[in-house]
Amino acid sequence: MTTALITHDACHGHVTPDGHPEQVARLPEVLRALEGKDLLREEAPMAEDAHILRCHPQAHMDAIHAAAPETGVVQLDADTWMSPGSLDAAYRAAGGAVRAVEMVMAGDAGNAFVATRPPGHHAEKTSPMGFCLFGNVAIAAKHALEAHGLTRVAIVDFDVHHGNGTQDLLWDEGRALFVSTHQMPLYPGTGAQGERGAHGQITNIPLSAGTDGGLYRKILANRIIPLVEAFEPEMLFLSAGFDAHKDDPLASIELSTEDFGWITSELAALAGRVCEGRVVSCLEGGYNLPALGASAAAHVDALIAAAR
Repeated sequence: MTTALITHDACHGHVTPDGHPEQVARLPEVLRALEGKDLLREEAPMAEDAHILRCHPQAHMDAIHAAAPETGVVQLDADTWMSPGSLDAAYRAAGGAVRAVEMVMAGDAGNAFVATRPPGHHAEKTSPMGFCLFGNVAIAAKHALEAHGLTRVAIVDFDVHHGNGTQDLLWDEGRALFVSTHQMPLYPGTGAQGERGAHGQITNIPLSAGTDGGLYRKILANRIIPLVEAFEPEMLFLSAGFDAHKDDPLASIELSTEDFGWITSELAALAGRVCEGRVVSCLEGGYNLPALGASAAAHVDALIAAAR
């Protein structure tokens, strides 16, 4: 078995204003860091409307289509923009996540990393926000449940910002465990421990500014892994944000590149015990380019090792 890398050149066409942290250069940085690695490389297809409608209503899709400009860039909220290429990129990002599920379920890959943009974990049912248009990882999780008949899936979100969109999209979905670690207080202001989901299937673990790798490793070993293991998911999804890196400009968590490799190794080993190693990882944040590339490489190296 090997690790699939799913991406598409169309994701470079999602353009944000100069100085915006979610810049086009993020994806080339990640892909350069993955050059030469033993990966099964796959182009992300366009998501079908039916895939997106499992999480977002038609009104949300219509609004995104209506907002897409023919020229220039348009602002959807304080942080979220669209350019002429954004709609295609967003459909590729969601479609890449769905394709990853297909490849892992078919045994074509042991696990998969979806390197696309825009990211997804802030997009709520009817609100694009936080650089995100569609909830990519939630869409993939629902696809695994609905198209493949899985009875339980789990999502671990280690982006430094709370995955409010994933939480919103899966609030009523008792078959999906969602665990998020995130700095608090920080954008988007959600992610308190009391936010538990309609079935108690959501666990938020707020982190204080300055949390380092040693503390994070204890949280992963003592809280996250036992929680996921007890849920017995049949597929594990990762919202792989690398903005908890100590060099990232948007937050104040102190993880290192090596920490991201260790986190991935531990979660992949967990998947090996409970769900035949099935892992689908979707790129979220990470805004210091060198740190992003190095962390993504460490993440993928760990996935490759687990898939062998």
